[in-house]
Amino acid sequence: MARLPDVDPAGEVAERVRARRGGSLTPLDRMLLHSEPLADGWNTLLGAVRSRFELAADLRELAICRIAALNDADYEWRAHAPLLVRAGFPEERLELLRADRDVAGLRAEHATVVAYTDAVTQDVRVPAELFADVRELLGERGTVELTATIAAYNMVSRFLVALEIGENEP
Repeated sequence: MARLPDVDPAGEVAERVRARRGGSLTPLDRMLLHSEPLADGWNTLLGAVRSRFELAADLRELAICRIAALNDADYEWRAHAPLLVRAGFPEERLELLRADRDVAGLRAEHATVVAYTDAVTQDVRVPAELFADVRELLGERGTVELTATIAAYNMVSRFLVALEIGENEP
């Protein structure tokens, strides 16, 4: 159970969030709506990250799932692991993402994204060689989009964990 009660969603901001979500609100949305300016900005930012970036879906969802594993954000993991599998990631390899920096067995591009996600999430500073690998793999726009995805979903996971959103839900 979350640390704060859900709010009764009404108004323009709630409607914009519903529109992005396909008509319903998640427990995360209901918590964000305690502050409509936050919910509105969050909706815009995450809408861009999820649906307007050119970053491949498998790489986006891979980074998100790795963040969920690193930050112990079970709600985020449950929401995004199926999306990662749907994007073509082998289901039998999901547990590798919960391992501590050992990603042997992943494709080279996936291992690079996991290493970059680890560096941005845990160390903040990215080693020059790893940054060069990501830039070579994704180009400049892709590097910016991957970095923004990692930053945004670190924000999401920290919000979820701190407020215990969805922790006792299946």
